[in-house]
Amino acid sequence: MASAGLRKELECSICLNIYTDPVMLKCGHNYCQVCIDCVLNTQEGSGGYSCPECREDFGDRPALHRNITLRNIVENFLSTQPDQEESRIFCSHCVDAPVAAVKSCLHCEVSLCDKHLSVHKRSPEHVLSDPTMSLEQRKCSIHKKILEYYCTEDSACICVSCCLIGEHRGHQMESLDEASEQKKKKLRNVLQKLMTEREETQERVHSLQKHGGQVKEKAATERESLTALFTDIRRHLEELEKRVLSELSKQEKQLSFSISDLIQQLEVKKDELSRKMHHIEELCTKTDPLTVLQESDLAGFSNTKGEDNEDNHGHDKLLHGGGDLEMDGILHALHTGLFDIITGVHGGVYVEKASDILLDVNTASNKLYISEDRKSISRTERSYNRPGTPERFQSYPQVISCLSFSSEQYYWELDVGGSESWRVGVCYPSMDRTGEKSHIGSNDKSWGLYRVNDQYVVIHDSKKIQLPDDVCSDRVRIYLDYEMGQISFYDLCHPMRHLHTFTTTFSEPLHAALGVWKGGVKIFGGNREM
Repeated sequence: MASAGLRKELECSICLNIYTDPVMLKCGHNYCQVCIDCVLNTQEGSGGYSCPECREDFGDRPALHRNITLRNIVENFLSTQPDQEESRIFCSHCVDAPVAAVKSCLHCEVSLCDKHLSVHKRSPEHVLSDPTMSLEQRKCSIHKKILEYYCTEDSACICVSCCLIGEHRGHQMESLDEASEQKKKKLRNVLQKLMTEREETQERVHSLQKHGGQVKEKAATERESLTALFTDIRRHLEELEKRVLSELSKQEKQLSFSISDLIQQLEVKKDELSRKMHHIEELCTKTDPLTVLQESDLAGFSNTKGEDNEDNHGHDKLLHGGGDLEMDGILHALHTGLFDIITGVHGGVYVEKASDILLDVNTASNKLYISEDRKSISRTERSYNRPGTPERFQSYPQVISCLSFSSEQYYWELDVGGSESWRVGVCYPSMDRTGEKSHIGSNDKSWGLYRVNDQYVVIHDSKKIQLPDDVCSDRVRIYLDYEMGQISFYDLCHPMRHLHTFTTTFSEPLHAALGVWKGGVKIFGGNREM
């Protein structure tokens, strides 16, 4: 069995015989040199050459490289096989010297050379076949007669006695030649299907190999791009680290100087107090009353109230009134720097521009003026008689965008410097348009940031979070990451400052939402970060 398996591996796929002078193409497949030369000759003039087995294309006629290792394996294999002379079939009548048989007579159970065949085949009862040594297998095991027919009902080869008196009597019969041709016809059909399937399979292999190559090329390009990006990120992080640590060192130096200066002042005061104490102690030891009474007034020794207040104030200020590191500012600088880096990463990897955000007049309150470019709103006392549709805000001077967001990441910016009272954010299109729940952020379908009476507040579902009083910029940024379920607000001061982030799971598309009670607000259509 092992020998048969090895023999199969050593067969040329063109001639189906053991390799003779095996040569190898650059795709790795081996052929007999004569066989592959014939195939390549037939491919001349067709515009190219290809491997008969894997169909790999070669622009020019491929060079044939002798496969010495395979040749040695073939020679070693053949040397271990039985002598072919021993397995040849010889004429049964040539007793003086062995002569190769050309036919075997199934009737007589002999093998014949050309000379003896010319006499033997004259008798019609003789049945001739290709030379074979297994003549018994060609006879009926029951009647010992030559197998001449094929029973289609039992799919068995039978003799004439099986047809007339045996168990196959009355069955549908065919001659062996007829049955053989029919089976060959079926086998050819199967072979054709198998060949077609093999070609289709090979095409799929080829397409997958091509796709695999494309994937590798793309991965190499992306790897180079990402490597450069990470290098840039590391550089920015190093710069941010230096900047933040420098700010920390600056604050430490300033505080250390203030503390050292106050310590020095207190040390001077302490020395002065020690001097006065020593003088008073000396006076207390005097026995002469006149000396004691003629000494300066006691007020001169204790006139330190103003100095004490000043010293206490400086001491308390350093310990309790801002004499500590301003970590909020340091952390703010860190957060802002990190956001700038992340924004830079988005800008470096994703470059597709989003459509400008335009305001939907069909949703605008009648107390809002909408600019012609649909980018600005302002509050008016005049009432616009716009159609009273369900989409229009009735209770508050608000409007939403035409563009909706249902995936990916977006950000847009707003100029709020022209208003002292405004509210901006995002909302679902199903948000109420009338009543108290139609206010941006006063329901579970909107998220907002607003300013009123110089106070800044973020709000969702009527839950408010008041922001620090030092929001100072006239521009704010809204950043939306739909997949991550995040809405972030930023103060576009320098450096940019993160105000707040809401995190949730979105269930509807989102629209930009704006409202103004005094003055005007302008929206700048944003960028999409895909």
